[in-house]
Amino acid sequence: MRVAVCQLNSRDDRGRNLTVARSLLERAAAGGAELAVLPEYVDFLGRSADAPKPEPVDGEFGAFFAAAARELGIWVHAGSFHEIGPDQDRTYNTSLVFAPGGTLSATYRKIHLYDVEIAGRVSYQESRTVAPGAETVVAAVNDIPVGLSICYDLRFPELYRSLAVAGAKVLVVPAAFMMHTGRDHWEVLLRARAIENQCYVLAAGQIGDHEPGRTCFGRSMIIDPWGTVLAQAPDTVGVAIADLDLERLETIRSELPSLANRRL
Repeated sequence: MRVAVCQLNSRDDRGRNLTVARSLLERAAAGGAELAVLPEYVDFLGRSADAPKPEPVDGEFGAFFAAAARELGIWVHAGSFHEIGPDQDRTYNTSLVFAPGGTLSATYRKIHLYDVEIAGRVSYQESRTVAPGAETVVAAVNDIPVGLSICYDLRFPELYRSLAVAGAKVLVVPAAFMMHTGRDHWEVLLRARAIENQCYVLAAGQIGDHEPGRTCFGRSMIIDPWGTVLAQAPDTVGVAIADLDLERLETIRSELPSLANRRL
């Protein structure tokens, strides 16, 4: 299966963000991709006070990407957006996956929330405005099991192991990974998740400045089950494309059967 990761610089203009996202999906489709992945908070990344009103999964956001999937004839992983949450003070950070016909195939709500204090560099408390999801999700994309996650989930290997044990052969990571941590940890963690779970990893990130004090690392990439980076986006808005070889995955799993040999 040919796949694409789309790298954006979403800001506080939702209409423009969606227009750029659609153009990148078009580029992915033109490049032969059967699945395209967008980053976390693809429709808005600005001050929380200016964020669009949360929506249900079948709201304007969902309808926009359902139409894109249908019109382009590809699977679309729509990054994530602010879904209506369990109470008036909190939303969910939610990923939607659409089949080529435009039907909603899978929904995942981010489980691990980014509550971090790094003195003088990062102060962010996602849990103040976002409620955590509770369910892991493995979606069938072209009959290939794809495990879903979002950004900060990447630091929790037990999530990805549970997805691999549940049958995932591909792991998807839409993200808005901060520059300070991304330059040291992004590629290392992505390659580790690929190697330890013997899965392909598709990581689509935000790039550049988004608001005062927030800069995202980018470097969207596609990694094979051996940990080799097959494709990586440069430090700009764009698309990276690679082919997934499921026979290679099965060869790696049979020759170095670490999943089969696990004891815990």
